[in-house]
Amino acid sequence: MKLSKLLILAAIASLLYGFVAFDLEQYLSLDFFKSQQAEINAYFHGHPGQTRLIFFAIYVAITGLSLPGAAVLTLVAGAIFGLLWGTLVVSFASTLGATVAFLASRFLLKDWVQSQFGDKLKTINQGVERDGAFYLFTLRLVPLFPFFVINLVMALTPIRTWTFAWVSQIGMLAGTLVYVNAGTQLATIESLHGILSPGLLISFASLGIFPLLAKKLVALFKARQVYRNYPRPQRFDRNLIVIGAGSAGLVTAYIGAAVKAKVTLIEKHKMGGDCLNTGCVPSKALLRTAKFLSHVRRAQEFGCDSAHAEFDFATVMDRVQGVIQAIEPHDSVERYTQLGVECLQGEARITSPYTVEINGRELSTRNIVIAAGARPFVPPIPGLAEAGYLTSDNVWDLRELPARLTVLGGGPIGCELAQAFARFGSQVFQVEMLPRLMIREDPEISARVAARFETEGIRVLTRHTAKEVRQENGEKILVCDHQGQEVSIAFDQILVAVGRVANTAGYGLEELGISLTQGRVIEVNDYLQTRYPNIYAVGDVAGPFQFTHTAAHQAWFAAVNALFGGFRRFAADYSVIPWATFTDPEVARVGLNEQDAQSRNIAYEVTRYPIDDLDRAIADSEAHGLVKVLTVPGKDKILGVTIVGDHAGDLIAEYVAAMRHGLGMNKILGTIHIYPTLAEANKYAAGEWKRAHAPQGLLRWIERYHGWMRREAAATVSRSARTP
Repeated sequence: MKLSKLLILAAIASLLYGFVAFDLEQYLSLDFFKSQQAEINAYFHGHPGQTRLIFFAIYVAITGLSLPGAAVLTLVAGAIFGLLWGTLVVSFASTLGATVAFLASRFLLKDWVQSQFGDKLKTINQGVERDGAFYLFTLRLVPLFPFFVINLVMALTPIRTWTFAWVSQIGMLAGTLVYVNAGTQLATIESLHGILSPGLLISFASLGIFPLLAKKLVALFKARQVYRNYPRPQRFDRNLIVIGAGSAGLVTAYIGAAVKAKVTLIEKHKMGGDCLNTGCVPSKALLRTAKFLSHVRRAQEFGCDSAHAEFDFATVMDRVQGVIQAIEPHDSVERYTQLGVECLQGEARITSPYTVEINGRELSTRNIVIAAGARPFVPPIPGLAEAGYLTSDNVWDLRELPARLTVLGGGPIGCELAQAFARFGSQVFQVEMLPRLMIREDPEISARVAARFETEGIRVLTRHTAKEVRQENGEKILVCDHQGQEVSIAFDQILVAVGRVANTAGYGLEELGISLTQGRVIEVNDYLQTRYPNIYAVGDVAGPFQFTHTAAHQAWFAAVNALFGGFRRFAADYSVIPWATFTDPEVARVGLNEQDAQSRNIAYEVTRYPIDDLDRAIADSEAHGLVKVLTVPGKDKILGVTIVGDHAGDLIAEYVAAMRHGLGMNKILGTIHIYPTLAEANKYAAGEWKRAHAPQGLLRWIERYHGWMRREAAATVSRSARTP
């Protein structure tokens, strides 16, 4: 603990000790003040200003130290100064004292509490940041909540000091008036209990409930204002219309149909969305064939003198389409129709908060869920359109392997496809404007991937910014700027993989005034609602993550909130979101990595387990990579995990479950893992953590105990030998 905190803590402890040791509480009793009332009044009439200042200082000290007696002092203020002056003195003194207690608690405890329980307090912190003044005002109106507890606890939240002060000033005014007014009749008051009668307590409780009701009424008023230009139909044809049949839309429709709602699902292109048709499924099918070819080239590592595989790239791409077709029935119109979902093909347009138009028909619905997905972002590079380019949408149309492929982008899509095409035999140049590939991962992780790429013949060009595409003498050339120098890269095909942008245009958002964030996704609240409470957005079109599994995760919240929000709503939970990049080696992550923790000023410890030491990895000739775990300093609580290596996307699942259910490294270490498997890497990482946190002092005593036991055994043998 810092010296300044120790000094303040010592000062507070000394004052509290003095208060108890000298029995100062006796001077803050009602009987004492009643017995001294005549003398105090006489002093006040002789020294009015000085009396008010002394009283003010005593009141601030009592409330600042959270000592008992503030209620009695408030009565005394009324008895001495009258209703007006008593209210003024107590109102400002109580606010100043409460703020002192607030600041002391914040200085001494906030950092520790947030570091220890930050994840559990995340929802509370967000609520206070958004509505802290409202919550504090409500608490101040109800004397049933001890004010000193409110002072100390609110300090541990993100509420601003100035907000705490002025809201406390206003919120405590009603209670102050009651007590000061009662104090004007001090001679007739026998105890504090007599002031707060049941009727008065009910009145205060009503005051406390009023802001809550007012908030609900304001929300209702705002909703009515939003809908004022859109008459509500007397009858709805449907409970739910879902726009987009990708992962988010399919799951939303599935849940709606499962609970017997009438659901319509609209898709303008193909069922399954990007994931099935142009994203996850085709890319993983392509990567599987590319990995097989890489194993053929590594034949000698597996004890084979040689191996050879001939392939036709068009056949490989036909296999990709075959995989899509094999999975299509899971997402098909036929399946969802059998589930009870009405599936329509066409371009949807939201014409009002209650109506959607498709193919000239207007459908009415109580709720709308927008799941319109995203598309590849194509930067405005001069000459790119004229030269022609590939994206993750149309690369699957290729039937001829490009001899020279340039990949723009060092994110997951760019990395996966760059490695795949290199393994098929393309000469690949990967161009990234940032200092390294996979910028969201720690430098040591992206360095491992980049090193592997280099060994496989991929030219990784970081800090290269694409400037233009030229066509000279029948050849296509990408011109880049590299730290002030011009670099030219000739190519046959160029793949643009610099990110994706949400589909937010063309289906009525502009006309309804549904706003977008700075990241160009639909702005939603914690419940995934847009400015119209009955219109929701999920998946890539809503953010904050562009993952298929996150889209499906959001879909549950949107479906339940849309259909049952009148009874209970659920805020979308992003506390444990995993993801993986399916390069070779794979990179999987959940929670924080080092660069995230450092940017957010979160204390952490790092545990590393190198997979090259793992028996199964050695047997598989995949002895590379590591498990990297961030934990709370001195504790086994997991903050985040990164795994790089073979099947990292599968191995991460154990840590995802552990974080989701609050299990730590000790629990993972105590779990039996099958030998020999790659999953043992998780247990060995937990073992590394345990070894670093072994109780060295206790172990030294145990070592002495074992030594004593050996000596005792020798002494016993010696005594037995001397016995006749």
